[in-house]
This record gives sequence, C-alpha cells and structure tokens, in this order.
Amino acid sequence: MSVSSFYPVICTDRIAESRDFYTQQLGFEITFEADWYISLRLAGPRPYELALVRYTHPTVPEKFRQPARGLLLNFEVDDVDAEWNRLVTQAGFEPKLTIRSEEFGQRHFIIADPNGVLIDVITEIAPTAAYADQFVAAVPAE
Repeated sequence: MSVSSFYPVICTDRIAESRDFYTQQLGFEITFEADWYISLRLAGPRPYELALVRYTHPTVPEKFRQPARGLLLNFEVDDVDAEWNRLVTQAGFEPKLTIRSEEFGQRHFIIADPNGVLIDVITEIAPTAAYADQFVAAVPAE
C-alpha cells in the first residue's frame, strides 16, 4: 500500500466546539469546513492533519454512528511546562492527569477536548535505565 496521507477523524456531535478547541488552543488552521465535516492542519516543517465529522452523517456507516470514545491524541512539544501553564493555569482546562515525569521517558499532562478525547501533551525526557533498553533505534530519514 502506498499511503499519501494519514490522519485521525474524530466522530462528534460538537463540531463547532471541537473546531474552536483545536484552532484556538492547539493552533490548527481550517482547510475545509462544512456543517458536518471540518478538516484541520497544524502548520510546520511536518504539517499534521486532523478532521472532525458529525457522527450521524451518512458517510459514517450506520452501525458505527457514535461519538468517539477511548481516544488519546499525543502532542509532543518542546516545553511541556510552558504548555501546562498556558492550558491549565491560564486557560483553566481541567487536568485529567496532572503534570509529571515518567520513568519511561516522558514529562506530560492530559486534558480533554470538548468530546472527551484525551489530549496528552508531552516532552520527551531521558528514560530511566529500566526503560532505556526498550527503545528501538530511530530509522534515519531518507
């Protein structure tokens, strides 16, 4: 399979609230907007995409027409402490997991989007010796 693009699509009944959260809080820009579907892009050297679809829309197979559940989106950032200050301390988002450093090599915290999708904001840190050997060597970029 030759993939030209890959991105998650969140099934929701909160299209406008979700659009506002991802654009205003996480910096995405709108690339397409209808009342039932919104495509978003986070600009940068490696742009990232995310979409929102009204879960009752006919393009969603009837058997699967329900809001997203059990979804966790990871956002790796340069300074997780600054994002904690911006999103939790200043903007008032309720932490679902308070900021902490993990032995497996992450300093992170978790908040939720308007749908209950978990947003894990992460800065990589050195793992402890117990986890260091479990990492696979990075594949060089072509």
